[in-house]
Amino acid sequence: MQTHKSLPSHTTQWATLMSRSHKPSKISAVAAPVRPALKHQNKIHSMPPEKIEIFKSLDGWATDQILPLLKPIDQCWQPASFLPDPALPFSEFTDQVCELRERTASLPDEYFVVLVGDMITEDALPTYQTMINTLDGVRDETGASQSAWAKWTRAWTAEENRHGDLLRTYLYLSGRVDMLMVERTVQHLISSGMVSINLFILVLNF
Repeated sequence: MQTHKSLPSHTTQWATLMSRSHKPSKISAVAAPVRPALKHQNKIHSMPPEKIEIFKSLDGWATDQILPLLKPIDQCWQPASFLPDPALPFSEFTDQVCELRERTASLPDEYFVVLVGDMITEDALPTYQTMINTLDGVRDETGASQSAWAKWTRAWTAEENRHGDLLRTYLYLSGRVDMLMVERTVQHLISSGMVSINLFILVLNF
């Protein structure tokens, strides 16, 4: 089984560092420094009462038309279906890991740039759910609200979470990625938060 030395992570961008040697390089995601607080971060985004009532009036419609689109969890694919099976005897499990590494050894670095970026995006789901729950009319007021909008937000978050779990484990087992730097990047991203001006404008102008 071939291992790869970590590349130095001296850039302030989270973009990847790629070697030009004949060996597959290890991709490092480097988190940027935390930016100063934006002046609009403390602003409370509220809709007029009449617009909130519109969203509330659509709750029944969303229950009947939107929620049935969600696939039952026991019918959804799960990350374990696409990864080496740890329940197998140790030798069979390690054989599967070796096969995965052999398949990924010849993949171009650019593929891993995309996969790392996608995984980091998926792992920031707590930020996205928090942002949605700042919006009047659709927020999950209790964390387990039975409103259609809250149910949809939680179900969407759970569905997307599978993508990040699969990518994280695949990249980890491939040995092609500096997972320590990826994990630091994810922690920086979630702790920094995010403000989506376009999303607020869309909702407030509804």
